Amino acid sequence: MNDSIAYLNGRFVPAASAAISVADAGFVLGATVAEQVRTFAGRLFRLDEHLARLERGLAIVGVEPGIDRRRFAEIAGELVAHNHPLLAQGDDLGLSIVVTPGPYPSFSGAPSAGPTVCLHSYPLPFGAWAQKYRTGQSLRIASIEQVPNTCWPADLKCRSRMHYYLADREANRREPGARAVLLDRGGRVTECATANILVYRASEGLASAPPGTVLPGISQAVVIGLAAELGIPTHERRVTPAELAAADEVLLTSTPWCLLAATRVEGQPIGEGVPGPLFRRLLEAWNRVAGLDIAAQAERFAARA
Repeated sequence: MNDSIAYLNGRFVPAASAAISVADAGFVLGATVAEQVRTFAGRLFRLDEHLARLERGLAIVGVEPGIDRRRFAEIAGELVAHNHPLLAQGDDLGLSIVVTPGPYPSFSGAPSAGPTVCLHSYPLPFGAWAQKYRTGQSLRIASIEQVPNTCWPADLKCRSRMHYYLADREANRREPGARAVLLDRGGRVTECATANILVYRASEGLASAPPGTVLPGISQAVVIGLAAELGIPTHERRVTPAELAAADEVLLTSTPWCLLAATRVEGQPIGEGVPGPLFRRLLEAWNRVAGLDIAAQAERFAARA
């Protein structure tokens, strides 16, 4: 990927030379609205939905990037058209979109020159999750709480993620490799760091967190749509930690790896303690949408140099 390019503030530049000032508000304050997209066989997946969510986030923080959704899509397409052919055949990219308010006057010593807009791509780090399609993911309930809506709205996807970092750090201290589940102030399940949670019981179907309580996940929406096609009921309601352990299956959704099964929580098995039949049905359905075998691709490129 030495010849890959990135987009920074109106120009395509060599990715290795794309640099943002240490005085930027994204660096100083973590004031960054962000999106993560991935490709399947070199095609960006659900880009328009990601860009719509980016627009909502920018409106919340009051940042005008100076380019519209169509131009964001054009830039993303140009990056992938250049960078994807640099990969081995069958490999795929992640695409990161970040927008900040620009230089922070107290650090830069000058009035803001306008927002910072950066798009860059990277080979998906399949090795971080490839084996989990087979083994599942272990969860730990974190003492770190979800950020309440009184701090910022749940539908703002931003890079102010210290709570994610601390929660996962705590989970890993208690059980190496575990991911943290964050609760709200009332002790109800919200999400994992960077992943939505779906709880399945055969008697009621799939349950997801209500709108306004978690970031509306694009991968979660894909799974809910696939579940509807398979005749699996879905609904939105609050879930308690006890219900995670009592579930038949627990599913995790996120853009890079799409769908994983959570197989243990607090050291106890969920269901049979292995990825269950619903997970396998939904992953197979997603394979058809993606046009490739998601788990097999991850296994193939897990050891990529």
